[in-house]
Amino acid sequence: MGTEDSKDPFKGVDWKAVGSDMQKDPGAKPVIKKRLPRKMRQIPDYYFLPRRSLPSAIGFYGACIAGGIGAGMLLEIWINKKIKEDGGIIWEFDK
Repeated sequence: MGTEDSKDPFKGVDWKAVGSDMQKDPGAKPVIKKRLPRKMRQIPDYYFLPRRSLPSAIGFYGACIAGGIGAGMLLEIWINKKIKEDGGIIWEFDK
């Protein structure tokens, strides 16, 4: 078995350097190519809310809330009008 180890011509070969400049000139230092950093991905804190300044966010969401309240008030007026037209009866079960 000891004779097998001595016959191995590739013992001690740096396989990472095979085919590169280090194989031709073993005294040279390995060249490390520096890569530019990839573009950093900016992850927002909240995916479902747009990032706005505080005053514009208050104005936008306040307008949405006021619009919803106004639509609810109009719906309530329409329902009350329909009830008055029908004589105050909402459901009739005797028919």
